Amino acid sequence: MAPEQMAEGPEGTGAVSPARPLDAIDLDILQMLQADGRASIRSVAERVHVSRANAYARINRLIDDGVIRGFGARVNHERAGQGTSAYITLKIIQNSWRTVREQLRQLPGASHIALVGGDFDVLLLVHTSDNRALRELVLTRLQAMPEVLSTRTLLVFEEEDLEPQG
Repeated sequence: MAPEQMAEGPEGTGAVSPARPLDAIDLDILQMLQADGRASIRSVAERVHVSRANAYARINRLIDDGVIRGFGARVNHERAGQGTSAYITLKIIQNSWRTVREQLRQLPGASHIALVGGDFDVLLLVHTSDNRALRELVLTRLQAMPEVLSTRTLLVFEEEDLEPQG
């Protein structure tokens, strides 16, 4: 396979084959499952006008191809006892992304990690119980990482997950 066709796997484990193109039925299935990850195969099949066997095969292919990464619940963090949210930007030592990523995955409350371009290197979304827990996470955990050169914390006053259009 040509190097330009190779992409890093979801866990940084190496190359994976390029994704197969999605057709209108695949896109409808994705939209439906994003709105309701608990939808039955039967209801998916009826909605997209295919047999249950076809719907089942398509969903499994989307999972096998890595298009669907998993199924989960959308959580109201405040009601779940994590009322403080913040985006934290990090500047890190060059070429330390993989090491930093593994450390960030272990942080309590870490919700999203992104390697980005611009004035900083990493954008981290965290949810904590309160400002004291956020302070502990930033000042004790993050700033103790030798690869982290600096951090900046952006407190979230209000947030809303965007629901899929449908």
